[in-house]
Amino acid sequence: MNVYEVRNNVKGAGEYILGAKQTGSHASYLVYGVLKPREKGRELKAGKGHEELFLVIKGRFKVTGHCEGEIGEGQAIHLKGEEICVVENLTDVEAIYVLAGGHSDGGHH
Repeated sequence: MNVYEVRNNVKGAGEYILGAKQTGSHASYLVYGVLKPREKGRELKAGKGHEELFLVIKGRFKVTGHCEGEIGEGQAIHLKGEEICVVENLTDVEAIYVLAGGHSDGGHH
């Protein structure tokens, strides 16, 4: 069994990508992200041939762009291909999210 350290690879705000480099597989990936209190402007885009699920672990986010509204803990949105959403942390504490993605039909490299 391979256990991958994810959370401790993010120092402050930013993202850590668990993907092919660590697993040896291009089928799926996971992104662990942290936004500073009230941070805005983090762009979400799965990219051509990919789809992602954005799941809020901690906090509340304003989402603009392809998706519009607010999303909170335990809620997720689905992103496909070139769709772009921008998220903003609406709270006074660090907000945490996970993006889980993979190849969509015909999106294999």
